[in-house]
Amino acid sequence: MAERETSQSRLYEWLTGDEDSRMCRDIPDEACDEQPRNFFLHLVASLGNKLADELASARLVLPWLLGVMGAPLWMVGLLVPIREAGALLPQLLVAGFIRLQPERKWAWAIGGALQAAAAAGLALLALFGGGGIGGALVLIVLVLLSLARGLSSIATKDVLGKTIAKRRRGTLMGWSGGVAGGVTLLAGAVLMLFEDRPGELALAVLLGVSALGWSLNALCAARIRETPGAVEGGENAWDSIRLGLRLLRDDRAFLHFNVSRALLLSSALALPYVALLGQQQSGRELGGLGVLILVSGVAGMVASPVWGKRADASSRRVMRDAGLGAAACCLLGAAFAWLQAGWTATVWPYALVYALLVIVHAGVRLGRKTYIVDMAGQDNRALYVALSNTLTGVLMLAVGGMVGALAQWLGTHWLLVVLAATALAAAASAQRLPEVEQ
Repeated sequence: MAERETSQSRLYEWLTGDEDSRMCRDIPDEACDEQPRNFFLHLVASLGNKLADELASARLVLPWLLGVMGAPLWMVGLLVPIREAGALLPQLLVAGFIRLQPERKWAWAIGGALQAAAAAGLALLALFGGGGIGGALVLIVLVLLSLARGLSSIATKDVLGKTIAKRRRGTLMGWSGGVAGGVTLLAGAVLMLFEDRPGELALAVLLGVSALGWSLNALCAARIRETPGAVEGGENAWDSIRLGLRLLRDDRAFLHFNVSRALLLSSALALPYVALLGQQQSGRELGGLGVLILVSGVAGMVASPVWGKRADASSRRVMRDAGLGAAACCLLGAAFAWLQAGWTATVWPYALVYALLVIVHAGVRLGRKTYIVDMAGQDNRALYVALSNTLTGVLMLAVGGMVGALAQWLGTHWLLVVLAATALAAAASAQRLPEVEQ
């Protein structure tokens, strides 16, 4: 047992660059003793979550499911808003409840288990659902999946802040993204072997693997050794809303962070439109879907560890650089779409832009996650995360509708130019944020 713990500590020190696994910041001594073990539980849990997210993607996989079912086309347009906003909007309402729990890992585990059940439901619908009724059931299950994701999201960050020390959190998220990217790479390569659309069985298998990923996430969460925290100051839902709005008004740094995060939504909003440009060249065959999943896996595997290390040094600079990268990717995608050349009439140029944008979006996610966890203290971390996510959920619904209208009016090319300008504004805003890692 002691030998295994020594090996675990050495591997932890190698992954994080620590010379002493007992070096901790802003976590209790009891949590410091368990940090190497908890680090790997967080790592495996995040691997399961990220893999499940990719294989049940509302941007790629679920539209294929509705297409195979023969569901009405308008349902496809609801997938991404439901997936994103459904996970973010309720978080402020459950923050007070989580604050009343001395061990927040159980909220995380319950959320993971509910996501696994929802993914299993989607797999069954892939086998037995069809038409408008099947499509409606997919949307209903997606709502439940998104709500469970919101519960897990806020609890995960709170547990992360209690069990992993500052300047190690970005490294952890970076390694988990890299490993998950490698597994996703394998899934995309397998899909590319098929030439036609995925059938019901193939989609059911993908969604079944997603259910296993979230089950692994829940199991690892339950095994984390978490020091019980204070429960004083827990709020009910409406008290949490009032307190959150007061914090937003009084804490100027927190308000500034949320402005930067809102502008950085441009990277997420651009991804499906770059994929759409690629699909217009390659059709809706499974091979094209495999290419996009493949490049997403490669990009995640390469990008996340690099961004993670940089986020531990300065998450503010990571957000700034990711904004600049998002602007460049959007402009490159628009340029390819305007060019009338033979080599632009394939999926590959847009797959390249998609891969670069996935790398940039990984920086956006890691930068803003690390920033808010490091900015907040133990007593208010859950509330800060919940309020920021709730605001982003509202903006996702509002801005998502506006972006859809702009795409219909201006076309995909000019929409990407607008999103590039927004990303530049995000970079300028992030540049002015205060440092929180020092």
